[in-house]
Amino acid sequence: MILDKERLRANLDEVIWNIEEARITVSEHNIVKLVVVGKYTELENISTLYDLGQRAFGENQVQQLKSRMDALEALPLEWHMIGTLQKNKINNLIDARPTLMQSLDSLALAQELNKKLEAKETQMHCLLQINAANEESKSGFSAEEAYDMYQNIQESCPQIKLRGVMTIGAHSEDTALIQKSFESTHNIFEKLQKEGATYCSMGMSADYELAIKCGSNLIRVGSKLFK
Repeated sequence: MILDKERLRANLDEVIWNIEEARITVSEHNIVKLVVVGKYTELENISTLYDLGQRAFGENQVQQLKSRMDALEALPLEWHMIGTLQKNKINNLIDARPTLMQSLDSLALAQELNKKLEAKETQMHCLLQINAANEESKSGFSAEEAYDMYQNIQESCPQIKLRGVMTIGAHSEDTALIQKSFESTHNIFEKLQKEGATYCSMGMSADYELAIKCGSNLIRVGSKLFK
């Protein structure tokens, strides 16, 4: 569905207002980056959001990411890969050159990505995905192993430039459980800041305000904008 500019403006303003309110409860100096997830929306809506001042966009699938980057290459957009990366799509992702790959979810993936980056003589900025709620349906490192694995990948995969961590909040109606998964991830992020971590990516359309209050500085919002 293509939305008119005023409707998109109202939706974007509402999200930005909510970000501001949550951000100030943490600190006036806390800056939060909004990445718009475009997977269910039309290219025209992304162009309109660009006109309204939005610059960072994310996609869950490499193919969709690549086709949208190509279609909108005239616009100076920042693109994020936020979905699970299959090993057979690694070369396609490297060729797309996203600003940030947010879903580095296993050591095996890191090693394969590093090998292919090396072959193409390039690097990629990534976030370590943490499965903070230990849910079988989600990929990522457990909270217990995340700190050590972050250091391991930094040392053993020189083509990967780790910039921080990402999590998906607990899949639950219980706010306390969701909050616990965010706090656990933020605790790891705080320890990793001395390793150069700058991004703590937590929070989506349903829980981004809670995530910001738990220390997130990067949120991934889609459906709230395209309603």
